[in-house]
Amino acid sequence: MPASPVSTASAPLLSVVSPVYRGADLLAELVERIGAAVVPLTGQFEIVLVDDGSPDEAWARIQELSARDARVRGLRLSRNFGQHRAIAAGLDHCRGEWVVVLDCDLQDRPEEIPRLYAHARQHNLAYVLASRTDRQHGLLQRLLSRWFYQLLHFLTGISHDARVGNFGLYHRRVIDAVRRMPERSRFFPVMVRWVGFRGGTLAVTHAARPSGGSSYSWGRRVQLAFDVMLAWSDKPLRLAVQFGLLVAGLAFLLGVVTLLRFVVGQISVPGYTSLVLLMCFFAGLIIAVLGMVGLYVGRTFEEAKQRPVYLVEAQTDSLPTP
Repeated sequence: MPASPVSTASAPLLSVVSPVYRGADLLAELVERIGAAVVPLTGQFEIVLVDDGSPDEAWARIQELSARDARVRGLRLSRNFGQHRAIAAGLDHCRGEWVVVLDCDLQDRPEEIPRLYAHARQHNLAYVLASRTDRQHGLLQRLLSRWFYQLLHFLTGISHDARVGNFGLYHRRVIDAVRRMPERSRFFPVMVRWVGFRGGTLAVTHAARPSGGSSYSWGRRVQLAFDVMLAWSDKPLRLAVQFGLLVAGLAFLLGVVTLLRFVVGQISVPGYTSLVLLMCFFAGLIIAVLGMVGLYVGRTFEEAKQRPVYLVEAQTDSLPTP
């Protein structure tokens, strides 16, 4: 999508961007709580709700809320593009000097927004990430999240706290920098870390989900993990080369030892078991490396198509085109 700067004419001080998927029943409470939290801070704010192809009545609820309050702006994507692409759509259409990104499930508490803003202004920060204390996710999910970020740090060199998600406050210069990144594989927390700027974290309370469960299945989580690793690091390829050289070196040493044993008569009858095992091992290694290279080629192919990150099907009248 276009990465030109958003017009600042009559721009509000604060924009709140929230991707919506299976959250129709929570939207009225979300908007009410955002308003209650932000109005004491500033009357110049907007709420951008992005319907990411939600299968429930989310778009109808967004239209109702927008008709009641012009500060609520709605955007409907043509299908489900994924949470981080929906966030990209919201960032392209929001206009605030400061932008808050939070999920629609109310586990990110809108009441924390004034604290994030005060912390950013007090310490002169370009962004403040919400570090969720007492996370309400299950033990397995917390462990997998921690392992994923540790692996991501190992592959990319970008440190990331597993307690930090999308929820945070970001200055316009950070948002514009993220919007200028053209890649199709989006992962908002890492993109924010990559663009730099002076940022910090603030401990916030993580609320329990009022109703329903997470829309992220384990399959989608694994797919997201692969997408992020392929998009942000070529280290797996370098590790494959190093491992291949290590295996080749060990095979050479084994060949020398085997030849010496044959010369001194320790091997009188040639065996086929070791030969078959070595063939299977190297065949599997070659297939694995080729598969890894294929994944990167496929990712390059997807980027080369230059398809849009998202497509907009409809938007409320109060939402201008960027």
